Amino acid sequence: MLLDILLTIHFILLVLISLRVLSRHDLSAPARLAWIVILFILPYLGVVVYWMFGEVHLGRNFAREREQVIDRLSAYRPDVLGSEAALTQAVKPGYHAAFAYSANATGFRTTVGNRAELMADANETRRRMIADFDAATDHIHVLYYIWLIDGMGIDTAQALIRAAKRGVTCRAMVDGMGSRKMVRSQIWQEMKDAGVHVSVALPINNFLKVMMFSRIDLRNHRKITVIDGKIGYSGSRNCADPEFRVKPKFAPWVDIMMRVEGPVVAQNQMLFASDWLSENPSTPLESFPFFTQPATALDDGAETTSEIQATNTFAAQVFSDGPTQRHGTTPQFLGALISQAQHTLIISTPYFVPDYSLVNVLCATAYRGVDVTMIFPKHNDSIVVAATSHSYYWQLLESGVKIYEYKPGLLHAKTLTVDGEISLIGSTNLDLRSFDLNYENNIVFSDRALTADIVARQHQYIADSDEVTREQVENWPLPYRIWNNIVATMGPIL
Repeated sequence: MLLDILLTIHFILLVLISLRVLSRHDLSAPARLAWIVILFILPYLGVVVYWMFGEVHLGRNFAREREQVIDRLSAYRPDVLGSEAALTQAVKPGYHAAFAYSANATGFRTTVGNRAELMADANETRRRMIADFDAATDHIHVLYYIWLIDGMGIDTAQALIRAAKRGVTCRAMVDGMGSRKMVRSQIWQEMKDAGVHVSVALPINNFLKVMMFSRIDLRNHRKITVIDGKIGYSGSRNCADPEFRVKPKFAPWVDIMMRVEGPVVAQNQMLFASDWLSENPSTPLESFPFFTQPATALDDGAETTSEIQATNTFAAQVFSDGPTQRHGTTPQFLGALISQAQHTLIISTPYFVPDYSLVNVLCATAYRGVDVTMIFPKHNDSIVVAATSHSYYWQLLESGVKIYEYKPGLLHAKTLTVDGEISLIGSTNLDLRSFDLNYENNIVFSDRALTADIVARQHQYIADSDEVTREQVENWPLPYRIWNNIVATMGPIL
């Protein structure tokens, strides 16, 4: 009798969840199919899995409250958002589409008067960043998905402690899952004791409550560093050493970072403020300084438009995304950016679990004669991601895309360059987690000199990689090809 009741309850749940999956407008057809398959091949576990991971939600009122925070910030300092005029004046017409789409999706429009340096390696990033922390006079704001208790992690914490003790306002924020050990550590407590304001993005204080009313794998994957509102660091690196002690088998983790100055830093400041205020709503807006002057005016004394344009600065804007923003924003933006390529397109990403639209636009770009190159790690820290990525190799190679696999470590740099003119650099991976589940931050910019530096770095990655050929993929064992395709079938819900 009890068994019959349980079976009836399970059947009702299965039908209800299936109807829910079929009725959702925010799911692609492949995603709906994948969930239906999961529900029926795992008749008991499937219901639980969907309950835990099927819906993109962060709890009651979270999205509405976050939107209100963003609206407050935008109304408080609308000049930070940039202007449409800057796009038409500073970016070549052939590349307007991606910038315009990004502005429509995020609210951040184009800014001019920015400049940046590409950091040579992890050691230079660490040295320059700590030096900037020690030179700070007003404030330091940092947000990291992963903050490890290692060389970089301790140096950063100690620099914040030193700054706080000399009167600099320091705010440090971490993701509740990615930095859970840091939040429980002695150095975290030492920062609090020294006067550093600390906070946790998307905290997991009550695991059961999170599992019941939210989704535990919706994370803040951003990497934001702002010093005195005038200097920022942007790229793929978490606050961690290249040895990445939590996964040393795949070390070194190879990242790319830029030191940035100019009004685009104010956009990253606003992005940080939106995350901070979502968790700390009583913080006054006035405590977040925004500087929108061109970098040249800040440092070199240029004041007129002609003086600014005559210096080596560039147009840039922040591209951000997250689960509370418009669905499909990142793949649509990437599609617009990739579609603008006329000569060359080079992409590096550690995680390639794309939606079908992105695969198709990559293939179409190669078919129309653009030299398309993609660089992945040879040894991925996720066997599921590796299998899914490999399932697309044949389709990409057949269209003419060149594929390289980086050998020395886990290539964690997320880069995209178009025609030696346009670059995208930041935290976003080419996977569905970055597309649908994570809060991300990037900078898209138009500058030939800096793009040339990034292209040179991409060619360094290629020099340390093995090229993957069609013949190699054709000779993969049948069981391996089947495994890749089975895993890729679940790609829409990974």
